Amino acid sequence: MINKSGSANWKGGLKDGTGTVSTESGVLDAENYGFAKRFEGAPGTNPEELIAAAHASCFSMALSMVLGEGGFTADDISTKAVVTLDKKDDGFAVTKSHLTVTASVPGATAADFIKAADTAKANCPISKLLNAEITMDAKLA
Repeated sequence: MINKSGSANWKGGLKDGTGTVSTESGVLDAENYGFAKRFEGAPGTNPEELIAAAHASCFSMALSMVLGEGGFTADDISTKAVVTLDKKDDGFAVTKSHLTVTASVPGATAADFIKAADTAKANCPISKLLNAEITMDAKLA
């Protein structure tokens, strides 16, 4: 089992508050986020952008693995994930993640590539996470 962590801190109300997000690796170290960055297009990071980056990078690695199992090695895999946040009757919800991938894979046919991409999409850990059970421990300080 491998555990990786990220953390966030929030101070204040939803619209006037501010938060920071950090990753165990230090790639993000107290990176600021807030309402305007999430909902109003202000520059900076937000949870959906981070999910999109995680999904794109995970899928690319999974595709490389699946291609390798088929005897292929990609020269290049470029993936963009677009995560959609929709307003619903009961609040906001992430409703989809759309992957766009372009790859250069010597010797692979279009059918080989599509089969590998479909397998990677279904089996990359972040794809699975988007349908995962979510558990929680909560306490009031």
